[in-house]
Amino acid sequence: MDEDSWSGRIALQIDGQASQSFSALFELRGTPQAGGLVLLSPFGNRIAQLDWKDGHAQLISGQDTRTSDSLDALLQDVTGARLPVTALFSWLKGIQVSATGWQADLSGIANGRVTARRSDPEPTATLRIALTP
Repeated sequence: MDEDSWSGRIALQIDGQASQSFSALFELRGTPQAGGLVLLSPFGNRIAQLDWKDGHAQLISGQDTRTSDSLDALLQDVTGARLPVTALFSWLKGIQVSATGWQADLSGIANGRVTARRSDPEPTATLRIALTP
């Protein structure tokens, strides 16, 4: 069975008093149950690599390796916010699914664009993905 894979640019803007943003090139493969995510700087240097399967996740960032039973928690360590990983796989396929606190706009999926906005919990955040054609 072929696994799904996507690549492109991901950007996360977190609003609030200490607003912060995160952006990277990415390569995502697999499924919400087993897969991998590589985040790269604009120059192609590896920022972080996440791999997960069977309810366990591993984050490799620089010389640091951490494991957790929560992929969301490790991804939050890298990006600064909890991202709806399970929903993200569906959104990238153009399938609208709900994710607690998030609302996705898939109107640009034909052009490889997905935008999702988090309203809960505060602070609000906006996730933008532009896929490489």
